[in-house]
Amino acid sequence: FNVTDYLKAGKNRIAVMVLKWCDGSYLEDQDMWRLSGIFRDVYLLSRPKAHITDIFVKTELSSNFDKGTIRCEVEVISDTASSGTGLEASSVRAVLKDMQGKTLSDTSSNISGSGNIEISVTEPKLWSAESPSLYELYLYHNGEVILCKVGFRTIEIRDSVIFINSMPVKFKGVNRHDSHPQLGHAIPVDHMRRDLILMKQHNINAIRTAHYPNDPRFLEMCDELGFYVIDEADLETHGCSNAGDLNMLSKDPRFEEAYLDRMQRMVERDKNHASILIWSLGNESGFGSNHIKMAQWAKVRDNSRLLHYEGAFSPDCFNTLENKADTNCFDVYSRMYPSIEWITDEFLKDEGETRPLILCEFSHAMGNGPGDLKDYWDEFYQHPRLAGGFVWEWTDHGVKSTTSDGIEYYAYGGDFGDEPNDGNFCIDGLVTPDRTPHRGLLELKSVIAPVRVEAADLAKGRVKITNLYDFTDLTHLALNWNIEKDGIVVENGCTSGVSLAPHKTATVTLPYTMPEKADGRYFLNISFCLAVNTAWAKIGHEISFEQFELPVAKIKKVIVDKAVMRSLSIERTQEEILITGYDFKYVYNMFYGTFTTMEYKGVKMICSRPKFNVWRAPTDNDMYIKKHWMAEGLDRLNTHTYGSLVTEEDEKHITIKSDFSLGGHTRMPAIRACVLWTVFGSGDIVMKLQGKIREDIQSLPRFGLQLCMPKGNEFVEFFGYGPHESYIDKRRSTRKSRYASSVDEMHESYLMPQENGSHYSTEWATITNELGTGLLFVGMDDFSLNVSHYTPEDITRAKHPHELKRRDETIVNVDWRMGGIGSNSCGPELLPQYRISSESEINFMLRIKPLFKDDSLTDIVLGDYSF
Repeated sequence: FNVTDYLKAGKNRIAVMVLKWCDGSYLEDQDMWRLSGIFRDVYLLSRPKAHITDIFVKTELSSNFDKGTIRCEVEVISDTASSGTGLEASSVRAVLKDMQGKTLSDTSSNISGSGNIEISVTEPKLWSAESPSLYELYLYHNGEVILCKVGFRTIEIRDSVIFINSMPVKFKGVNRHDSHPQLGHAIPVDHMRRDLILMKQHNINAIRTAHYPNDPRFLEMCDELGFYVIDEADLETHGCSNAGDLNMLSKDPRFEEAYLDRMQRMVERDKNHASILIWSLGNESGFGSNHIKMAQWAKVRDNSRLLHYEGAFSPDCFNTLENKADTNCFDVYSRMYPSIEWITDEFLKDEGETRPLILCEFSHAMGNGPGDLKDYWDEFYQHPRLAGGFVWEWTDHGVKSTTSDGIEYYAYGGDFGDEPNDGNFCIDGLVTPDRTPHRGLLELKSVIAPVRVEAADLAKGRVKITNLYDFTDLTHLALNWNIEKDGIVVENGCTSGVSLAPHKTATVTLPYTMPEKADGRYFLNISFCLAVNTAWAKIGHEISFEQFELPVAKIKKVIVDKAVMRSLSIERTQEEILITGYDFKYVYNMFYGTFTTMEYKGVKMICSRPKFNVWRAPTDNDMYIKKHWMAEGLDRLNTHTYGSLVTEEDEKHITIKSDFSLGGHTRMPAIRACVLWTVFGSGDIVMKLQGKIREDIQSLPRFGLQLCMPKGNEFVEFFGYGPHESYIDKRRSTRKSRYASSVDEMHESYLMPQENGSHYSTEWATITNELGTGLLFVGMDDFSLNVSHYTPEDITRAKHPHELKRRDETIVNVDWRMGGIGSNSCGPELLPQYRISSESEINFMLRIKPLFKDDSLTDIVLGDYSF
């Protein structure tokens, strides 16, 4: 807006009217809070009449990158009244400096209307996300100085692969909305920078500005820190689908000017940023002639960047196009949330499609997720045409709020009485609103890590290292390693400056000593950490890690000698069996098919009878399958015991067999099973269960044994994947080791409470009180462990963390299997290999032993009760 003609001498008042709703609202239907106001800076510039009106800085590189040219297209308005010729007023001086402040070029040119300034640079430093080298171009004109930071880089498609500076690259990206828990869409600069620093620290190299151009200062920081940016026009007509035609406005000529305006303003404002590689025409707006006009204009105005628009390729649109060649105006093929099967079996086999594929959205990070990152990235690395993708999304859009009694929490859709609303569907980020990383961000960091380590010959200390950086060798990293024996470090070392070029693989020998005898579990942990300070992390920051179990013979379990056990005392009634040992007492109920009492040294071990459980508090990614689960009554299962009988008995042990089923009310049993409970004179209980899932059950959330332990059992120790939660498809950020924790620390909070805090592939666990008395669980096969002060039902009912009421008791779930996490909240169904389906035969064997602080844990864990 030019307000010059409206100004008067003295003070002037400017009034601004903000319209929340207008015809432009139909073009701004993004999934985000509908907030009112002006979110970015509004300012006035007082400029001389003769001034520069536009700058377009373009860079060119020779084929071997030894010479660079900056071509600066400048437009000026001259004040002819101040000079007879107008040339003096239109003199533009251009000074180029490197980042150390050294002047490389100083030249002037007289420009009338428009003109070009060319500057040559010898041996230019190239810009990339890994090495964001920038030059400073100062333009002097009529008393004004304009600074433009310039990066030399190329982007092109060769043989269906995206190349930057002649190197094939993968976009390890995220989608980012402007979202602040207190300021909404008004984002302070330090908040933007904090986002970018966190992204760099978690190996993210690309950002899609979903779904509008970001603050120019944000883009300046992307140039400086190094990110590949898809700059997206402020265009989304998602709501048109409710009118029955998502393409409605995109093919309406009355909206052509509005569509073009949004593209043109984005390109004109942002065209001088090295970080922007791709222009995106918007999001979820169908496809039509208005998009084609946008693309045509952009190609003429700036042919140095690629064009992207997913909406043209979404199945609902693409499959109905009369002329699919209309999409040829886009340089990349883009999809959101496709299945891996579609990528490998359809896209890559389509001989008529040669463009590279970008997943502009995938691996929906809502709640406890995503769980399929490694599966996608295995395919990305295997196929050069797959250019990577952008996880949806960076942050939870929670609004910081306070309850009537002063408890702070993050609100989401519906919490303000707003109707309609999307519930917690915008609580779908890798970080919380205050930027605390979710475990999904740690998972992403590990999966996209720029260094891969594989076992070569571990017995000789040989590992294979692959440098997945595109432009950087590994000399800036230190290779740290250690050997753990049963979770305790027994040897460690460091190798500095591994010299390995990008995209190359080499075998390295680590000088560790192989154990000579089988006296424990040995794991090799390898970590690559920064050996130099950077703009986003200091020396010692971990970039990647890998873990391998060393090929050492496992300690043989010691068959327990029943002869040395103390004798049992057994008393029976019609309904119960009282089993008494030297220091324990158990009561088994024949009707319920389980124990009702477990006491050790006079201390109660359980406060209710153990039960078999299949329910987990649904994750956000369970939002569709949970309807099937609840229809089957899996959230309120009944146990029906068909009968219990003693099958073996002597003075040192007793075995009780129970046949039972689990099923919802009025439903056929979901599971039929037979369980054998054997109690030994040592106090050990060995459970052996065989079961079958009903054939038409799509999947189970979990299956395992749930116990409730009395107040005071606050101490957890386990050998499994940790220290934070881990699942069968979400565990790349965890290591297998021995961990100690409190029960409260085992709980991991999500803005919408859901299944959390489980630990995949646990081998044994203890839950004890402050005196060291409690229970030991040893799996004959690995199990999933969950210890909490909340039942799955407690978590299911709560809508916010502050609604959870902490129980004094400790709830222990020892699961034969826990279903995977996936990303089905806005993505494909959970992959078959991570489901608990009817094809799964349940074979669950578990040992439970009362524990006292003086007991030798190692000896107890190694006891073999399989006879």
